Amino acid sequence: MSRTITEKRKKKIDAVLDQRQKDLSLVMDNIWDPHNVSAVLRSCDAFGVSDVHLYYTTSQWPDLGKKSSASAKKWIRRTRHIDPAAMVDQLKAGGGQILRTGFSATARPVHDFDFTKPTSIILSNEHNGTAPEIAELVTDEIYIPMFGMVQSFNVSVAAAIILYEASTQRQRAGMYDQPSFSEEELAQLRAEWYER
Repeated sequence: MSRTITEKRKKKIDAVLDQRQKDLSLVMDNIWDPHNVSAVLRSCDAFGVSDVHLYYTTSQWPDLGKKSSASAKKWIRRTRHIDPAAMVDQLKAGGGQILRTGFSATARPVHDFDFTKPTSIILSNEHNGTAPEIAELVTDEIYIPMFGMVQSFNVSVAAAIILYEASTQRQRAGMYDQPSFSEEELAQLRAEWYER
């Protein structure tokens, strides 16, 4: 059944899609709390991230409700993965960098990375860190400098901070000023979004 859509809503959808960043994505690595997952999706929508990859092998698939930030899920493409090598290969297919959050001796601060490159960022479970099978495949680690007693931010807060840094770099480079999707891709996305 076709949905009636106003011209105002069409313009809003078109403007948002024109700024979506095709080559900036997040991976959620066994993040079990549905509130955190929903908050991450909300940040992704706010910063123009088009795709989120969900790697769930040890944590239960989060039950995302329809209230508050969970509503952002309909604007973000989500792909579920259970094979880490296949997921990493897919993320590398665009020729970009893959980063994972962590605190090892080789981890570098968020502002050291060039987010104008195609980038995928793996956000890991706060308690267990990156899944070992992913850590073997992704060696570049990113951290957010902190100056207090606690060692880490909540995962949804960390996602927002990292995406803010990425969006700031991309804004300076003019990457939000022209669509990153082709005209054919945009036409398909518009058709899908007008029905939501």
